[in-house]
Amino acid sequence: MNTNPEMLDFLKAMSDADRLRIIGLLTQRRASRADIAAKLNLPLRDVVDHLAFLEFVGVLSQKDDVYELNDSKLADLGRANFAKESRGYVPAPELDAQSKKVLKAFLNPDGSIRQIPAQPKLQVILNYLIQAFAPNTDYTEKEVNQILRRFNEDTAGLRRDLVDANLLARISDGSRYWRVDEVPK
Repeated sequence: MNTNPEMLDFLKAMSDADRLRIIGLLTQRRASRADIAAKLNLPLRDVVDHLAFLEFVGVLSQKDDVYELNDSKLADLGRANFAKESRGYVPAPELDAQSKKVLKAFLNPDGSIRQIPAQPKLQVILNYLIQAFAPNTDYTEKEVNQILRRFNEDTAGLRRDLVDANLLARISDGSRYWRVDEVPK
């Protein structure tokens, strides 16, 4: 897993309510540890720990035990960590150009479906979805819905579309589903 330690430290710094209160106070004025503890009604030891972490992350600095918010560093960290453009979905390289174009247009970066298209583009999305179902495996309707929910909330519609496209088969009572490219058990 590719992690960004600076981003993780920034998120950790911003995920604590007391640290956010300290930042809020320092946006108004410079303050000492004792001033911060008194103004925010926090134990001095906690304030010292929070200030040390915020100073480590770089969002504030101190001089002569007086702390000051580093506005530009806070803005830079925010921009660097959250303003990046998210990449679009990257389709498998073996797909044809038209399928890649459809997947890029209708999928979010995480592979979930942004918008369900009409035919013939729907067929590309269904071919993509069927890959989530393991060969030689029986599924209950609930299991099919769980798999499809990772991609879109319209599980009933997608399930019906997969069956109509002969990619997924089912017993008439809906108690068992399987990939069509398999021989039913």
